[in-house]
Amino acid sequence: MNQQAIGHGYAPRAAATVPQFCDGHNISRTHFYELIKQGRAPRLMKVGRRTLISSEAAADWRRRMEAETAGEPVAG
Repeated sequence: MNQQAIGHGYAPRAAATVPQFCDGHNISRTHFYELIKQGRAPRLMKVGRRTLISSEAAADWRRRMEAETAGEPVAG
């Protein structure tokens, strides 16, 4: 993290592009698009031509993946 940004209006990223999301979650883009086909990807939003994943959608997705791994029922 940029040390100069701390305390100077720095805010965590509110949304990520698909490549940023994949890099941050250690998954390939190929796997990401497979998740979309399976209906298991995070919620997406379009802003102009860009496809973004909000930090809330990413957090919800991580919880769903954890629940699937633990064998818990997954809502929604």
